[in-house]
Amino acid sequence: MHAELVGREFLRMGDSLTVFAPYVESASRWWHHRLIKEDEEYVVRCYEEVDPAGRGGRVDMDTILGHEFDALIVESYASLPYGDVEKLVERLKGRAKVLLVVHEGGPEQLRYTDLEVFDRVVVFDERYVREVVRGRVSEDRLAIVPFPCHPVAPPPEPRRHTGRVRFFSFGRQPVREYAPYIEALDRLSREYELEYLVVRADDKRLQVEREWLVQRMERLDTPQIYRYLHASDVHLIPKGDTHYVVVSSTLCQCLGALCPTVAPATRHFEMLPAKNGVAPAVLYTSVDELVEKLRRLIEDEDFRRGVLRMAEEYVRQNSSGVVAARLKQLMV
Repeated sequence: MHAELVGREFLRMGDSLTVFAPYVESASRWWHHRLIKEDEEYVVRCYEEVDPAGRGGRVDMDTILGHEFDALIVESYASLPYGDVEKLVERLKGRAKVLLVVHEGGPEQLRYTDLEVFDRVVVFDERYVREVVRGRVSEDRLAIVPFPCHPVAPPPEPRRHTGRVRFFSFGRQPVREYAPYIEALDRLSREYELEYLVVRADDKRLQVEREWLVQRMERLDTPQIYRYLHASDVHLIPKGDTHYVVVSSTLCQCLGALCPTVAPATRHFEMLPAKNGVAPAVLYTSVDELVEKLRRLIEDEDFRRGVLRMAEEYVRQNSSGVVAARLKQLMV
C-alpha cells in the first residue's frame, strides 16, 4: 500500500516509475499478497521472497541493474532476501540514491547487517526510532516520514438514508478478529435496523449466521473499496493486537473516504492524534465500550462530524502527495 500510494503520486508529478516486485509464486505464499488485477506496464517481477521458515530468497541483480533510475526506494519487510538487497545496494553506490522504508516492527525482524549501507533510512514515527532502529543508524541518515494516506475523496453525492445503519468491513483478517463486532451488533440490532457487509478476499467465511449479516468473497482494489465506503455509515476494522511497532495501512487507505472508522485500541492506532477526546478513528477497548461508541456515532451527529473533521485533517496532513514530496526531497 505504501508503494502504491507514493508511486502513483510520482507518476502524477511526471516522474518515471519502475516497480520491482516479487515473483508471483513466492509472493502467493504470504497471505497479504494476492493478485487482484494484471500488473501495470511498469511492474517488473524480479525477486523471490524467503519462505515462511526463512529459507531461500534471491534478487535477480542483472534485471534491476539493467534499468536506469536515479533513486531506489526499498520497501523493507520480513520476507525480503536481506543479504541480496544489501549486495544490490553496494553495487548501486555512486549510481543511485537508495532509501530504506522500514516496515519491520522489531529489531530482530530488521535483518540487515549494516543499515549505514543505505543513503537514508525512513521510519513512520518516533516508536520505530526508539524500538526498531536506535543505535543502528546515524541521525543524519534517519528520517521520520508518516505513512501516506489516500487523498480525501468524499462521496460524490450524499447517501440517501433509509433508516437502516450500514456497517462495512473488508480484507483477509483472521475471522476471530470480527467477534467483537458481531457481539456488539447483536446488541444494537435490538435497537436499530442494521446491515453488516463483510467482504472477504478469500473463502473463509465468518462462521455465524445473522439476518443482518451479508458476506461476499471479492478481491477489491482501492476504487472498489471507496465505493463500498461511500455506501456505508460506519467502517469497522478488525485487528488483533501485537507487541511490535505497527501502523494500519488499512486506516491510511480508507480514511479519505470520510466514512467514520471504528477499530480496537491496538498498537496500530496508538499514534493517532486527538483533540478534546476525538481522534481520526473511534477506538475501543471492550465490547461494552464498542457498543456505546457505535450508538454515539449513530445518534450524536456532532460527535460523528467531529470524528470526520479529525479524519480529514489527518489525511490532508499526511496525504500521499505530501509524503511523496518529502521522500523526493530525501533522494536529492
